Amino acid sequence: MDALIARADTIRPLSELKVVKTRDSGKGKAKANSKGKSKDTSTSNSDYTLQSISSHANVPKSLAPLDPSSSKSKNDEVPKYNHIANKKLRSQLVHQHALNSNLSKNALETQQNLLSLAADDAGSIQVTGPLEKTWRISQDEIVASVGGEAVKGRRELTFGPGQGAKRMKWSQNGRHLVFISGKGGTKVSSVDWMGGNVNCEVDLLAGSNLAGAGGNGGGGEAARDVTFLQDQSFFAVAQKRNVFVYDRDGVEVHRLNNIIDPLRLDFLPWHWLLVAVTNSGHLSYTDTTTGTQIAVHRTKLGACNTLTQNRHNAVVHLGHQNGCVTLWTPNLPKPAVQILSHMGPVTSISVNPSDGGSAGSVNMPGRYMATAGRDGKIKIWDCRNWKGVVREWAVRGAGDVELEWSQKGYLGVLSGGSVNVYHPPHIVTPYTGSSSSSAPPLYLSHPIPHKPLQCLRFEPFSDVLAVGHNKGLSSILVPGVGEPQFDSLEADPFENAKARREREVKGLLDKIQPDLITLDPSMVGKFDSAALSASGSSLVATAAQSLLDKSDKVKWGANVQVKNVGVDVPFSRMKRVERLAVQGKLDTTGAGDDSEDSDVEMKEGGDGDSDDEGGLTREEMSKKRKMRGKNKSLKRYLRKQRKNVVDPQVLAVRAKVDRMREEAKAKKLQMKTGGAGEETKRKSALDRFKAGSGK
Repeated sequence: MDALIARADTIRPLSELKVVKTRDSGKGKAKANSKGKSKDTSTSNSDYTLQSISSHANVPKSLAPLDPSSSKSKNDEVPKYNHIANKKLRSQLVHQHALNSNLSKNALETQQNLLSLAADDAGSIQVTGPLEKTWRISQDEIVASVGGEAVKGRRELTFGPGQGAKRMKWSQNGRHLVFISGKGGTKVSSVDWMGGNVNCEVDLLAGSNLAGAGGNGGGGEAARDVTFLQDQSFFAVAQKRNVFVYDRDGVEVHRLNNIIDPLRLDFLPWHWLLVAVTNSGHLSYTDTTTGTQIAVHRTKLGACNTLTQNRHNAVVHLGHQNGCVTLWTPNLPKPAVQILSHMGPVTSISVNPSDGGSAGSVNMPGRYMATAGRDGKIKIWDCRNWKGVVREWAVRGAGDVELEWSQKGYLGVLSGGSVNVYHPPHIVTPYTGSSSSSAPPLYLSHPIPHKPLQCLRFEPFSDVLAVGHNKGLSSILVPGVGEPQFDSLEADPFENAKARREREVKGLLDKIQPDLITLDPSMVGKFDSAALSASGSSLVATAAQSLLDKSDKVKWGANVQVKNVGVDVPFSRMKRVERLAVQGKLDTTGAGDDSEDSDVEMKEGGDGDSDDEGGLTREEMSKKRKMRGKNKSLKRYLRKQRKNVVDPQVLAVRAKVDRMREEAKAKKLQMKTGGAGEETKRKSALDRFKAGSGK
């Protein structure tokens, strides 16, 4: 009760408390005398409860005494409102102005505190002293300290010796997991990790579905890689012969025959492209919405066992056997970037997907790339300039090294018999010590006795790291590595069937074209200022003007006045031909044929305004007009066709017209050379023995 009374008393100013005590004394002493004894009274009648909580309790800002002098701005003081005659209204305005100033100041302070909190490692392990290390904390201690829902992420799945998880991939929302297991990778399983249910299990060795959903055509083949497509409804498996697509029940729904002997797979979610690299070194892009292969690139660097994507710009990163790392886009036949990263084969590549989340953070989306090679080194690269290694260090343990970045910028390294996780500020900070290959400080370490360790993947929107080893699959808790906030319109771990269908339809409508994949995605929608200054006009107007000038001058003559498209006329008011010219889709190959046909018709029939044009009489001109347009059906058909659509039928008609034109020219040439006079001559019996005669 004393604590409640003391807390209530702290709301009132201390000066008022002293005045109340003075009035309660009942003695009419002078103010000076009471002020002189106030110090002794406060010291003698001290409240220990009030002193204990006064340093930790704050008065509410709405009840705190306002000091107009403390809320002065840089330029002027608090206005006095002397022009208002009403004293009560004037005091209310002054009070409101001071209150607003304090609120704005407190809001700014709160915003700065939130930014500083976001910049810190929220949710990560915090130690109490400098002698404590986070990597000494075991999984048992973490499980004992976290909540009951987070404990569910710590699991141990045992399949048997040699039947552990070889490759795995999470869905975009982090709810489902698909992995390859079994001896030689003959089983593919899809599970609901959060719900603890098995969606399907495909046995490739037996060619049948253990879930009872039917058979598949990829029996007897070992799986090499697996990935989800747009969601958990479909997943693609890279088998020995081709790439097979299965649905959620494990039934084969498609087979990509044009991808032979694939090794690695990945899916670009914003472009709906399935990327595959084969044993022969061919990189293939397949559009999953239409099933067509849009691009195939020959890397010319042999088999590739490492493939990943930069989720910031959808550029594919490949690691080769000669230590090179190449960056590919579907619209370039050669690699956009090629660097020599290691002195041996590249075993793993990962690109940082973190966007920092706050101003001043070192983590930017797609900025850093981590590579690991068989030379025993891990290197961090800056994807903006490629001027050198940001940091590198050597790893211990035998076997290939696997890398994986988390959503918050933590780097997981799988080497030897342990899993090590590094903190983001130390990974990308250049080391200035005497040894340039010093490893950054560890954040967490977990040993796994089941060697060899195959792969690792961070679960999206969760603090779980899944590790595939020789005997099964293990998941460990790594506090602070997952993004706590998710966009329910993009990736929702708790979405239902209706939300999934709506998201799929929206993703199809918002599908990005493959031609927009570049190293710098910010250049889309911008003009080249250097080219604009050199040309002196709009690039769109220049391209449209050149195309329209070419077609119009051929059709109507060189004296025609063509308007400056793109400058005088907006794009929305252009004609269809002008829009096609601006977009670069105008086909001017048929312009010459149409103009030639029109010229022939003009020469044959004239324009009808002059009777003596070409030396023809009125009767001959009327006869020509009657014959005009005869035998022109094929040419009319060509003129009615769309110039920007070329199909086999149009090509056949154009070839027939060209053949008829050549025959007409040959006949006219024969008439000029006198070949027609020989036909009128009387044939003799010896003409059959002439060379080239038909009989």
